[in-house]
Amino acid sequence: MPRACARHILVKTKEEADKLKQLLDKGADFSKLAKQHSQCPSKKNGGSLGEFNKGEMVKAFDDVVFKGPLLKVQGPVKTRFGYHLIETIYRN
Repeated sequence: MPRACARHILVKTKEEADKLKQLLDKGADFSKLAKQHSQCPSKKNGGSLGEFNKGEMVKAFDDVVFKGPLLKVQGPVKTRFGYHLIETIYRN
């Protein structure tokens, strides 16, 4: 079963996600932004979701984590929870 480790920032609007993405693209600290802006309880860990199996997350999120580039912030990705900025740390 493929596994991955990722972190994310979850916000309510695409506009907010776009603004945060611009800051990240300019070198802002992912953990800091997650702690300040994310709506997910993972924000207390800098957005880290730890390690999880393929299929444990909603499909759009899973697709980015298991198919996208490593260590590059992807998004905004829309799910029923809101808009995510996702960084895949590793996968196997």
